[in-house]
Amino acid sequence: MPSWPFFARVSRTTWEHKLVAVETRILRSGDQAILDNVAPDVFDNPLDSRRVAEFLGDERHHLVVAVDQGQVIGFASAVHYVHPDKPPELWINEVGVAPSHQGRGVGKEVMRALLHHGELLGCGEAWVLTDRSNHAAMRLYASTGGEEARHDQVMFTFFLDAANRKSRAAG
Repeated sequence: MPSWPFFARVSRTTWEHKLVAVETRILRSGDQAILDNVAPDVFDNPLDSRRVAEFLGDERHHLVVAVDQGQVIGFASAVHYVHPDKPPELWINEVGVAPSHQGRGVGKEVMRALLHHGELLGCGEAWVLTDRSNHAAMRLYASTGGEEARHDQVMFTFFLDAANRKSRAAG
């Protein structure tokens, strides 16, 4: 498998009359320090250093980040998995961009880098789920080559921890 360069892509874009260099990187084990400087609202929750190390240490987990002037301003995460009867697939879990950088192509950059990485891994396809009401995500996935499923899909969630089951039952 070809190795992915640490600095995957550098693009220059004019944002609000200001030239900004954004680096797109695939993080690996040992890159935890890059996540020490993350813009507000990029991730849903505060990062847990143990989980960051576990995620980056697992070769099947992938995290692409967009870095602007030393700060992480966007990311895309995925897991590639194998089957006994088909090529590996890339499940795209989440894409996040700081509100300060939304609408500026950052989401496209991290998606493109993640999809390219999936190709290098030998994945036959990549897929992601979103809500139809998430118009920004629908535009992003369509603009990066995603094809909307022909049929309505149904997702089931299984709450495996007792605390989650109890809070869901009460609500």
